[in-house]
Amino acid sequence: MRLVVVALALALAPAALASGGHYAFAGGTSAEQQQVTQALEASSFDWSLVPVQVTIHIARGIPVSYSTSGQIWLDADLLDSGSFSWGVVQMEFAQQVQYTLLSASARSQLTGLLGAQQWCYDDPALPRGANACERFAAMLAWSYWPAAGNSMRPSSSSDWSASMSPKAFRSILTQLIGSPDRLDSLRVVAGR
Repeated sequence: MRLVVVALALALAPAALASGGHYAFAGGTSAEQQQVTQALEASSFDWSLVPVQVTIHIARGIPVSYSTSGQIWLDADLLDSGSFSWGVVQMEFAQQVQYTLLSASARSQLTGLLGAQQWCYDDPALPRGANACERFAAMLAWSYWPAAGNSMRPSSSSDWSASMSPKAFRSILTQLIGSPDRLDSLRVVAGR
């Protein structure tokens, strides 16, 4: 019985400790908007660290989800797939983290740690995987929601979300931006 209680606490606590951030919707149905909210709440990352309100645009026919500073564009069809979309939502909101919270020094440090060649599209001739900003966002999405159903779960060592261990990534973010590692805190409380 005690093991069941601990397992339930670990399963539910990350969502309860997560903070959804500051955002407003531009478009999308209430169900699609709810998918975004659930995606952010599933993560143990404190999205409220992002100091700006982010506008999340939801529309049909967006070929690839993307972000610019303060703006996120998500395809409605992707959100209609339910929790499969959550990793992408988290990855795009993670771009807001890198836009607003990382210094030039932090970006330089992370570029090397993530095995990238440049921070973010400085040389457009390099492939997308050479960009630390993409690896950073995928790592954040995976490291703070390490669930089997996360679409950012690495399937090979070459996946962006496999650029370093999730624990090491959470540790470096704690050092760089003061993001608490709630997953490790939960494991300590549960005696792991």
